[in-house]
Amino acid sequence: MSNFSFLLGQDDYEQFAIPCVEAEKAFSISPTMCAMATRKAFELAVKWVYAADRSIQMPYRDNLQSLIHEPTFERAIGNQKMLDSFQYIVKAGNITVHGKTRISPKDAMFDLKLLFVFIQWIDYSYGKWYEKRVFDPKQVPCVQQALSRKEVQAKEDAAKQELAKELSAKTERIQELERQLEESRAALSVQKAPRPPMPDSEMDISEYETRQRFIDLDLRLAGWDVDSEAEVVKERKVTGMEDHEGQVGYVDYYLKGRDGMPLAIIEAKRTSYDPKKGLEQSRQYAKCLEREFGYRPLIFLSNGYATEFVDDENGPSRPVGGVFSQDDLQRIMNRRREAIDPRTVPVNEKVAGRYYQIEAIKAFCDNLWKGKRRGLLVMATGTGKTRVSAALTDVLMRARLVKNVLFLADRVELVKQAKSAYGEYYPDWSLCNLCDNKHDVDARVVFSTYQTMIGAIDTETASDGKPAFSPGHFDLIIVDEAHRSIFKKYKDIFDHFDALVVGLTATPRDEVDRNTYDFFQAEHGVPTYLYEYKTAVERDHYLVPFYNIEAKTKFTDEGITYDDLSEEDKERYEDDFGEDDGEGGVEVPDHIDADALNRFVMNAGTVDAVLQDLMEHGIKTMGGEQIGKTIIFAQNQKHARFIVERFGALYPKLARGGFIKVVVHSEDYSHAIIQDFKRKTMPVITVSVDMMDTGVDVPEVVNLVFFKKVRSRIKFWQMIGRGTRLCEGLDCVDGIDGEYVDKKRFYIFDYCGNFEFFREQKNDADEKPVTSLSERIFSRKTELVHALQSSEFTSDENLMAWRDELVNDIHGQVASLDESKVSVRLRREYVEKYRNIKTFEHLSDIDVHDLTGEVAPLTHYDGEDEYALRFDALMYGLMVASVRGRTAARHKTKIRAIATRLKERMTIPQVKERETEIKLVADNPDYLDGASLEKLERIRMTLRDLIRFIADSTARKMVITDLKDPVIDRSEGREFDTAEHYEDYKQKLNRYINEHSNDEVLRKLHYNEPLSGKDFSNLENIMIHELGSREEYQKAFGDVPLGLSVRRIIKLDHQATMKAFGEFINNHSLSPAQNALMNRIIDYVEQNGYVQPEDLARPPFDRPKPLFLVFGKELMDLKVCIERLNANAMAPIA
Repeated sequence: MSNFSFLLGQDDYEQFAIPCVEAEKAFSISPTMCAMATRKAFELAVKWVYAADRSIQMPYRDNLQSLIHEPTFERAIGNQKMLDSFQYIVKAGNITVHGKTRISPKDAMFDLKLLFVFIQWIDYSYGKWYEKRVFDPKQVPCVQQALSRKEVQAKEDAAKQELAKELSAKTERIQELERQLEESRAALSVQKAPRPPMPDSEMDISEYETRQRFIDLDLRLAGWDVDSEAEVVKERKVTGMEDHEGQVGYVDYYLKGRDGMPLAIIEAKRTSYDPKKGLEQSRQYAKCLEREFGYRPLIFLSNGYATEFVDDENGPSRPVGGVFSQDDLQRIMNRRREAIDPRTVPVNEKVAGRYYQIEAIKAFCDNLWKGKRRGLLVMATGTGKTRVSAALTDVLMRARLVKNVLFLADRVELVKQAKSAYGEYYPDWSLCNLCDNKHDVDARVVFSTYQTMIGAIDTETASDGKPAFSPGHFDLIIVDEAHRSIFKKYKDIFDHFDALVVGLTATPRDEVDRNTYDFFQAEHGVPTYLYEYKTAVERDHYLVPFYNIEAKTKFTDEGITYDDLSEEDKERYEDDFGEDDGEGGVEVPDHIDADALNRFVMNAGTVDAVLQDLMEHGIKTMGGEQIGKTIIFAQNQKHARFIVERFGALYPKLARGGFIKVVVHSEDYSHAIIQDFKRKTMPVITVSVDMMDTGVDVPEVVNLVFFKKVRSRIKFWQMIGRGTRLCEGLDCVDGIDGEYVDKKRFYIFDYCGNFEFFREQKNDADEKPVTSLSERIFSRKTELVHALQSSEFTSDENLMAWRDELVNDIHGQVASLDESKVSVRLRREYVEKYRNIKTFEHLSDIDVHDLTGEVAPLTHYDGEDEYALRFDALMYGLMVASVRGRTAARHKTKIRAIATRLKERMTIPQVKERETEIKLVADNPDYLDGASLEKLERIRMTLRDLIRFIADSTARKMVITDLKDPVIDRSEGREFDTAEHYEDYKQKLNRYINEHSNDEVLRKLHYNEPLSGKDFSNLENIMIHELGSREEYQKAFGDVPLGLSVRRIIKLDHQATMKAFGEFINNHSLSPAQNALMNRIIDYVEQNGYVQPEDLARPPFDRPKPLFLVFGKELMDLKVCIERLNANAMAPIA
């Protein structure tokens, strides 16, 4: 007998009856198989409901998450408790299918019970012979025959494969179901109509609190057996609790090591609470356990959405990506006993023996011992950053602070190169390149690109079958070429892993890229360690200088002007650029802009001039017989191939011998070519597009050709770095010293004005954030949903119906997000909130901020026509501009251009069908001006599916021509400032303050006591006149008042900081969100000495919501409190 046997005799339920019975039977083999089978049966039953009920609309996407969150389905269920239970079925099934996580018998039984309740609802709502039934656990079959672990695993693996097949596509079974149900749909609908909602008494399910719903499953994802008290004990009793009745308390989760001893405790709080709310209580628990066992366990605080980690013996709490695995916690616990001061561990000078390399390692270790877990090492390209990172890793390993290390780079070639170098330095270390097909995730040092690691967190399993990369797996992360775009784009890696982080970079941005310094907990412009290019070249001679040759051709500088050409070239220009004017004539452009050259216009004359200049004037080897190794940086792949083609035309014999090769991402053999360029005599010249700009070390390179415009200072210096390495024994011939041995310099041929640009442009422009197409569409739809709440739209029934459509699409995207992915888990608070369709009834400004900032990057409109989606994004952009009262001229121009191109495709039947609308848009310049939202939506729907027919015409036409392009300007060795502008004055100031911390004035600043006029005069005399000058101060600190700059260095006393904000806190009843942000402000002020009111709009105070949205009217009082705090460090008003 089975709880589901009543289904077997009813033909209507044929499609899910047997899967339900099979799910129950699977319990006797394995709870994990039961969870997989339950999810399968549940999905079939859900799809049955969709096929049976006309009132339920199929969502935009038909995966299970979308199906159970579709508003019409939710309304049909009509019971929030039951809807919540569906998440457990899905999540329990997912973690068994996507990994090797196991489910306990208790959870599997609960899973079956939830399925039973849903099936009862189906029978109540649609059945012909409904009767009330109660789930009976005794009917669930027990294990009949003991199976070996191997046999159980084999059955589970087979079940996973079968389930993956069934859930990956529309099966014939479902299609047949839909066909059968279509025939009886009307009857089913009639049966459902008269019945009232299923009474609550049918929902005999206990409420799963935060820990059951989220924390249990997170523990499983980290490899814990939640149902074995050998690993996890719930509600563990402790005694000796202060302020507790009977001095007894109960630890929510008590995690044990393999030896049965406590490793950590978890204090769970409701999702509406800040997890830190449980900090003091958890510390008391830890203290009780310390009395019992002689040491204090580690602490986790969780509200299901956010997790904080506290090593109570070593510092304050910090946010982490989740609970750590058993092995990770044991390693951290061992570290308490074994770790030593890394400053006492000698550096392996065979790996990093230069003085500055040793200093860099010691600077990081000193920083670490002071409590800073991140450090930024700024070292000129070619000075051995990889060596420093390897030797630093060695020091931290020998100090027992680090065991598992992650090395991150942005390209596969750099990952390979770093792994190879580490293998050479430390051949006994186990190393893994995660980008290879075959890799060992259990290795001590893992090398990966950022993209690969993001995926690996979700998918990789270790040799024991548990997740390979839990939040505590890595002790140290090394970031190669650290800059802001990395921390924005791949933020999830650093949020997931709780590790020390060392950033390596050659050229951080001093003013614009403030976030890089913030990330590394460094003062702006003051990295943990600095070793400049100028020092390496001029003082230490560890690098060679460059000799810049700056040249311009007429076309690269001015573009191509028809009237300036010779008669012969005009004729060629007309042939190459002319287009039919429709009246039998030829129309030619008057001018081709310089920016088009090498992008859309390839001129043989220009390329030939550059190549001939290189071959004639470049540094040569082999006694002057052959050009030395050279990298040419090209604009794009077509440009690179054209350069090689022109080289073949100019020097056919050399080209045939493999003298020059293209290195681009689309070539399968690019990595092999790079290796040949490093180690072999051929090729001598490589033409690179974004593959050899960084990290590729070839000491023999003596010529660089900048045949592309570079507008990033970081990129510019990375490219220069390809030539800076010393190369002893290399014979060279150049126009400065003639013939010599040992590389003295390298040439840079700049044909695109890059040196000139960076002479004038001292700082990079701020980078615009890169957003995906799906992210833009989701965000713009969200903005439209928000805008349509306005009273000017709500009376329009058509617009309100359209708003509902937009809401359903947005909600469907959120509902379909896979919670097993780390990017979703880290934003669980937002995902859970917006999975509730009622949230969209009225969106606040905070909701829009959360949806566009936190949820939008997770979304993906997969399976759609990309060209249609691009048009959607364009049209939604125009709609948003329209409701905001903007003209959006660029959007309108693009839309008219698209319609005009469609007019030229009227021979295509699908285009011809929509001729009227196409012509209205294309031929009427005013048609889009003032267009209503309904009209714009009609245009979007009419044209979106046609865009694919003009895809080939949207790309700009490539023109190859051959016009004479003379060099019009050439200069050599022109001065270029290589200093990176890190001021010694700051270092002197820091040293003085650290050495005189007991000085009365410095003491007052530290304790937030107001300065007298005499105090300020003394401070100014020492800091500005004795240690430097007013000009040096302004150069180092800008307009920041002297007292605040000094207090930033000396920091604020904790009690003084709390006292400064005490009045504000006492006078306002703060919400949990306000309290959390208030704590962040206090921590920041304590560490940095002050905060300016305008800084509150920037990181780290703008996450997860802007400060003004959190505090509202109370923000003004907070600013007054901050200004009063800052005033104590200012010169007193006379």
